[in-house]
Amino acid sequence: MTSSALSIERRGERDVAPLRIAVVGAGGWGAQHARVVTERLDTELVGIVGRDPGRTEARAATYGTRGYTSLDGMLEAEHPDLVTVCLPNEEHFAPTLALLRAGVPLLVEKPLVFDLGEADALLEAAGDTFFAINFNHRYAEPVLRARAAIEAGELGDLVFATWRFGGEANRGPSPHANLIETQCHGFDLLEHLCWPIASVAAQMTSMTYGAFSTVAIALEFASGAVGTMLGTYDSSYAYRDSQVVELNGTAGRAVIRDTVGSLSLQSVGDETERVWRPGYFDDEARSFERTFDRHLDAVLASLRAGTPPPVPASAGRRALELAHAVIRSHESGARVPTAPAGA
Repeated sequence: MTSSALSIERRGERDVAPLRIAVVGAGGWGAQHARVVTERLDTELVGIVGRDPGRTEARAATYGTRGYTSLDGMLEAEHPDLVTVCLPNEEHFAPTLALLRAGVPLLVEKPLVFDLGEADALLEAAGDTFFAINFNHRYAEPVLRARAAIEAGELGDLVFATWRFGGEANRGPSPHANLIETQCHGFDLLEHLCWPIASVAAQMTSMTYGAFSTVAIALEFASGAVGTMLGTYDSSYAYRDSQVVELNGTAGRAVIRDTVGSLSLQSVGDETERVWRPGYFDDEARSFERTFDRHLDAVLASLRAGTPPPVPASAGRRALELAHAVIRSHESGARVPTAPAGA
């Protein structure tokens, strides 16, 4: 039985020197970054960098560390082993580039950036520097179990896959905020569970507030399977099944609901299904935020071992490449090829 999050033992390795970690960003999800670092045995939160002095100092005080309004000042004073970056979605490029040029190992929030040229500049600046991105949906318990079922052959050969995800609008300067900053999880997860996406065909609507707030995408996978994505900012996260993934194969299907809510597995011709849901005490598995804790487990293990990150920043570049192909498809009315080299 998994322990409750209220009583769970602190994560991390014992009897190792704590890794010194700084967080760039004092916003809402930045608080999750600070939380996960301070809750571990094997990490020390050595600083929080923000733009607003008062807000930054308040956040730093909450987590018992130091606040900075200068990246260079924090790097010079703290010499962190890892920096996590959690900034407004369309303001990632300049701070990330500065940190990469300083040679600092990084874990950045999605999306990587909005512009493909900027994404390429970041990857070029990184070179061999440890450079990870937080596609934390991969670490949800239903996703881990679905991937294991696929690898065990329980679904047979996958024939189609569906992703649906949406809630209230997170408005920003880009007319494609929904597609780039939110549906990037869908691109990454479908390629993680299935195969490379070989082509896309898209429709979008801007009927509610001017931006392309809802998008419907037809997918072709490199295997020959097909798929669909529906991403929206015209819905509500209060609704049940705000997020659904269905993976349908020749031998069975898997359905993931609300990322951490449940996984159902069913075999062809069998009217019964097996369902995983987090148990009464399993607060850790039922929490969306704790998927980040799980991802950080893997990030820190790789960093200590000197191996590449479990989800490299190049995965963020790939999701952005697919998003821009969707934009071109909508604008041209044509299917756009997207297969990566060597797929």
